[in-house]
Amino acid sequence: MIKLLLKASLAGLFLVFGLANGHAADEPQVNCADPTNQYEMNYCAKLAYEYADEDLNFDYSNARTAMIEIDTYLQPELFGAKQALLDAQRAWIKYRDLACSAEGFLVRGGSMEGLIVGNCLERLTRQRSEDLRRIFEMN
Repeated sequence: MIKLLLKASLAGLFLVFGLANGHAADEPQVNCADPTNQYEMNYCAKLAYEYADEDLNFDYSNARTAMIEIDTYLQPELFGAKQALLDAQRAWIKYRDLACSAEGFLVRGGSMEGLIVGNCLERLTRQRSEDLRRIFEMN
């Protein structure tokens, strides 16, 4: 469910990157340790975000498992940990997308817009992953 929401909400943001999701064979050969032009910088920002998103999905799954476990210890009238996490994640996705879109306005229409948005998406996604890991570790 979260993955579907994530993909749908980011479809527009990926257009900013100027990069379509292609197949591995279509992927450019870019050294992200040393990108040489704006296209490569935008591509590497997108790639870094995608790696961060994979980590986020893993951390969300662990946090969800923790919340399900919390619900098992609660009286039925107190249940809601799993739903609270889902609601929070949905709200966070909206926040992240809007915040990064707003950051993109710093260079709106320019070739750096994809880089700015991509860096924002990666940064906020990594921060959220850390928050989700904390939930799992505290349980």
